[in-house]
Formats: sequence, C-alpha cells, structure tokens
Amino acid sequence: MATDYDLNTVSREDVGTSHSRRMRREGMVPAVVYGAGKDTVKVSISHNELLKKLNNEAFLNSILTIAVDDKEESVLIKDIQVHPAKRQVMHLDLQRVRSDVAIKVSVPLAFINDDTAVGVKLGGGTVTPLMNEVEISCLPKDLPERLEVDVEALELDDMLYLEDIVLPEGVEISLLTQEEPANEPIVAVRLLQIQEEEPEVEELA
Repeated sequence: MATDYDLNTVSREDVGTSHSRRMRREGMVPAVVYGAGKDTVKVSISHNELLKKLNNEAFLNSILTIAVDDKEESVLIKDIQVHPAKRQVMHLDLQRVRSDVAIKVSVPLAFINDDTAVGVKLGGGTVTPLMNEVEISCLPKDLPERLEVDVEALELDDMLYLEDIVLPEGVEISLLTQEEPANEPIVAVRLLQIQEEEPEVEELA
C-alpha cells in the first residue's frame, strides 16, 4: 500500500494572476481542492515543504492527508504545474478521495532482477522497458506505491505483457478491464545493436 503523507495547507480567498505571483514570491504554491460532491476550496502550500515531499517518487501517486479549515481530508494530486526553466512548482490540483469509492491512478512499474535475467546473463541482451507506468483502479486503502515485475526468467527476445503483472488484492489494470481490453507489452529483453558509421569516401575531382 502507498504511504500516507501529511501536507500542510492554508485557506486563501484571493484569486487572480497577481495574487498567485505574490504567493509564489512569498514561498507558497497556490492549489485547489475539489471533488467528492463538495465545494472547491482554494488553499496554499509551502513550496519548500512540497519540494521535500517530491524527493520521494511515490509522493505523486500516494494518498495525501491535508487539513482545510481544521478538517482533515484525503486527496490525490491530479495535476501539477511546474516552471519550464527552474525547479519551481506553480500550481496543484488536489482531488478528494472517499474510502468507499475506487480511484484511478497511474503507478510506476519497477522491473526487478534485471541484472540476472536469463537473456542478459546468457544471451548478452538488455532489459528494455516498454512501459514505465500503468493506470490502475482500486480503493484508496489498496493503492500500491508501485507494481513490481520480475524479469529474471526472461530469455533473449522474450516479452512480458500487462496480464503478466502480479497484482495486489483489490487492484485492477484499467487497460485490461476496459470494454476492449488491451494487453500491451511492458518489457522485453533485446540484443542492442550498435550501428557503425561507414567511412566517408572522398570523391576524386
């Protein structure tokens, strides 16, 4: 299950571009909290605190506990806007979650035993991820930080697919449960070929 994180928030009333710019100069990040049939609430978050939490890659797809007007709520980060040229978070969208309602979240795939895969040790191949994350559906209590995929048994030119992922109880992969399931490949062992450059031939005048 994904780790729960606490995130301190402060309610805000002012809106508009100039107010958001002033907040950022003061070290705060504007954010909105919405969903679960409740009114949208505008809050601000300490930029330094947010950066520290973002150092943990699991933070973006974990359940966050925030306090809005002294009331705790569980939320997910649905959108994060960052500055294109510097390490600065510009805005957050936080979606409320209910314990009894399934959520859809993209979680990372972690390929384990890649150094000892048969196709690597005996065939000289390389484990090549074809998908880095996958969207899942589950109740908040069942949300995993990541999905591990064991590639040790893969031989050269072998592939694993979405249906090969061993899922925790209560977790479904969205692509496999949609109306037309799509069992996409997620990883392969391939022999990487280095293309040598042909020497240039000088033309005689």
